[in-house]
Amino acid sequence: MSPIVLTEPTVTVAVELPERCDRCGADGKVRTFMPGGGDLTFCGHHANRYASTIRTSANHVVIETGFGWRTR
Repeated sequence: MSPIVLTEPTVTVAVELPERCDRCGADGKVRTFMPGGGDLTFCGHHANRYASTIRTSANHVVIETGFGWRTR
């Protein structure tokens, strides 16, 4: 059995995210891109709530300028 290697996602900052939260529809603060394709956008509340899952699932994360994501 091969070991599983988890890497941190690359993180970039955007001036603003025009997308809405896929969970509740609020203004998006964090947009995540998954290795298999697809993306999810989260408001501040949901980005922080699911931070540990995002860190281990996403391969790229875009954070809106000024948002204090707790994993950053």
